Amino acid sequence: MTTESTSVGSVNRNETEALSATALGASLTVKDLRKSLAWYRDVVGFSVDREIERDGQLRAVALRAGSARVLINQDDGAKGLDRAKGEGFSLMFTTTQSIDAVANGIKQRGGALATEPADMPWGARVFRLVDPDGYKLVIST
Repeated sequence: MTTESTSVGSVNRNETEALSATALGASLTVKDLRKSLAWYRDVVGFSVDREIERDGQLRAVALRAGSARVLINQDDGAKGLDRAKGEGFSLMFTTTQSIDAVANGIKQRGGALATEPADMPWGARVFRLVDPDGYKLVIST
C-alpha cells in the first residue's frame, strides 16, 4: 500500500472529505445573561435573533452582527459562577465599516475599548474590547 503525504487543505485519497464550513458561530457562557445581553446589544450593536427560555426563564440569546453569530448562555453555576471565562481566547469580527466610526459608536453608547483603533503592520485597522465576562473581541477591517 502506498501512502501519500498531505498538506494543510489537501485530502488524502484514502481519507474522507475534509470539513468545508460556510460559517462560524460562537457560544459563550456568561455569568449574568441580562447584563451581557445589554452589553452586546446596546453597547456593541448586535441584534437579537432569538431569545431562548426554559421553565419560564431566559436561558440564552442568539445574537448577530451582519453574518456573524454569537449565542450567549446563562451559566448554571455547576462549575462555579466565579470561574474565569474568556481566558486565552478571542473572537475576531471583520467588517467593511469604518473601524473608527464603529469604535466611536461603542464609546458613545457607554462602552470602553481595550485598545483604540490602530493600523496593523499587515494592513488591517483594529481595536479591541472585553465583554463583562472577560471574553475578548477584536474588530478589524
